[in-house]
Amino acid sequence: MNRHQLSTEHADLRAAVEEFARTEVAPVIGDYYEREAFPYEVIAKMGRMGLFGLPFPEEHGGMGGDYFALCLALEELARVDSSVAITLEAGVSLGAMPIYRFGTEEQKKAYLPRLCSGEALGAFGLTEPDGGSDAGATRTTARLEGGEWVINGTKSFITNSGTDITALVTVTAVTGRRGDGRPEISSILVPAGTPGFSVGQKYSKVGWNASDTNELVFEDCRVPEANLVGERGRGYAQFLRILDEGRIAIAALSVGLAQGCVDESVRYAHERSAFGNPIGHYQAIQFKIAEMEARAHTARLAYYDAASRMLAGEPFKKEAAIAKLVASNAAMDNARDATQVFGGYGFMNDYAVGRFYRDAKILEVGEGTSEVQKMLIARELGLPA
Repeated sequence: MNRHQLSTEHADLRAAVEEFARTEVAPVIGDYYEREAFPYEVIAKMGRMGLFGLPFPEEHGGMGGDYFALCLALEELARVDSSVAITLEAGVSLGAMPIYRFGTEEQKKAYLPRLCSGEALGAFGLTEPDGGSDAGATRTTARLEGGEWVINGTKSFITNSGTDITALVTVTAVTGRRGDGRPEISSILVPAGTPGFSVGQKYSKVGWNASDTNELVFEDCRVPEANLVGERGRGYAQFLRILDEGRIAIAALSVGLAQGCVDESVRYAHERSAFGNPIGHYQAIQFKIAEMEARAHTARLAYYDAASRMLAGEPFKKEAAIAKLVASNAAMDNARDATQVFGGYGFMNDYAVGRFYRDAKILEVGEGTSEVQKMLIARELGLPA
């Protein structure tokens, strides 16, 4: 792709998802959000559109597209709602991608067709109660016993892990010790319903209320030795690769939320009148919305650039971190300013900007905090680790 211009295929996809978000998601998502209910019907429609299979080859049930296509879809969905967008992002980047990147042919054949169709969702169990950004401090363990992995531990804040269509979770676990004493971390696939694997109650969240997030508990959970994903001891390196890609996707989602704030503010500035004129007549409102558009535009260019480098096979770690940092900041700033444009109505959940404001903050935390992104950028510039 050109780093600043969409191909015909990408432009058509973007337009199709934009229409879907406007006509199928926007009219119903507020009700799901208020009830904190998972939107199974909306997710099923996204599956039939092929959105969950966008970056995967047809031989695995995918659409034969690329990662940038996924990012475009995430941006358009998040312009309307972030809950459905994060369900797609996590289902693809964290649920299916580890199996596609590192799984065996048997694992791919067993799971990817259903994951690509949206009939099933996958999750990635990385974060733990005492280890967020410090993923190397993993305490979940897995030991080999009689040709099976016996897993014990707890995972926190895991998206897509407790739905009726969740098929599996890939968990990181300590499987031994290296020669230097550091933990050997591996990734292991655990199918839903496996004895010893339980899903805790869903969290009461500030935002993303129509998405699924749970704690996971493993108590002598046994799975076959063949459920190892990738090489033993390479789980840490594998998840770093997954997170690098995922940061581009979260940046795209963040841009969608930032642009949605612009969309809603422009519309409201035409409709709402004060002191005899539409509020869009006043320079204070014009300047605020102009700054919002500048943030969204700049962040979009950042994730376009990171995605293009990734697809070209070039190094993209620094650019992905920059995109995620800039875009999540833009989402948070635009959500705050959109709420200000709407005044008291912006504080009401009846309006999209109320949801946007509640959804924005997690974008500065999930998939690596803003502080982690700055650390990565500094290291890529050659500053001491």
